Amino acid sequence: MSGRRVYDESDVRVRPNRRGSRPRTKDRPAHLDAVVGMVVAVDRGRWTVLVDDRLVTAMRARELGRTSIVVGDRVALVGDTTGAEGSLARIVRVEERSTLLRRTADDTDPVERVLVANADQLAIVTALADPEPRPRMVDRCLVAAYDAGMDPLLVLTKADLVDPEGFLGRYAPLDVPWVVTRVVDGQVVGLDDVRQRLDGRVSVLVGHSGVGKSTLVNALVPDAARATGDVNAVTGRGRHTSTSAVALELPEGGWVVDTPGVRSFGLAHVDPGRIVHLFPDLEPGTVDCPRGCTHDEDDCGLDAYVAAGHAGPAGEARLESLRRLLRSRTGGD
Repeated sequence: MSGRRVYDESDVRVRPNRRGSRPRTKDRPAHLDAVVGMVVAVDRGRWTVLVDDRLVTAMRARELGRTSIVVGDRVALVGDTTGAEGSLARIVRVEERSTLLRRTADDTDPVERVLVANADQLAIVTALADPEPRPRMVDRCLVAAYDAGMDPLLVLTKADLVDPEGFLGRYAPLDVPWVVTRVVDGQVVGLDDVRQRLDGRVSVLVGHSGVGKSTLVNALVPDAARATGDVNAVTGRGRHTSTSAVALELPEGGWVVDTPGVRSFGLAHVDPGRIVHLFPDLEPGTVDCPRGCTHDEDDCGLDAYVAAGHAGPAGEARLESLRRLLRSRTGGD
């Protein structure tokens, strides 16, 4: 018989507390003790969250990975939620969103940029002059608002320079609510009308640089101290002043989210087939379109519909705006 030893299970040594001996699990902690707050600002990997009556600085928990967290999000926090100076909580969950305002850099960029979550009104701020109004930019913001399930509001500034009636005529068929402001002796006139429209709502202010958005915010929220800038005399464009979105509580109730000025508002995330449905003054005319109509071809029924006056006095301008959106969205000229 061989002298070789036969080993049995009693010879196996198991090291207690050996790293990695605990079975792995995909179950995430429930964080039942987490507190919920609203994100009011984002700055370089840190989120400022309003919890009850205090502001808490938080970081994103590792288990969330690269989950997008934006102003307006309601998030669950654990850790130090006292809001004391130097304290830091962790965001462990993003609550379900009711709305999501998005844009892309242009109409061909597949990367979406989430601007604000859980807002119910998009206030499109445009100056009537200095800089000149950009109706197609307004149209794009309207499409984004309807796509996000938000109510649009036109906020026209600098009415002391130009009568607003001509511009408002473009949007009369859409029945979009509007307010007009002007500056007289350094004071913003029409502010009470703006407050009435914002009362009790979460409103996002969007507009290109130089339209007076930050001036409006400072008048609505005196403690906001948002930087203001002038229009470049060479390019006719505004200089960027606000560099990040921030949610500010209105003294009368509700919230206003001030966003950085934008030079473009891409709609790559919006299905081209849905864009016409977001022009309710034109949509009824599509019943006479041929099957598969792109609404930008010779046999399109919208031409006869607009020519008959069914889309109102601004019908031709509105149809051109629709077709410009469709062309840019689909890569056409």
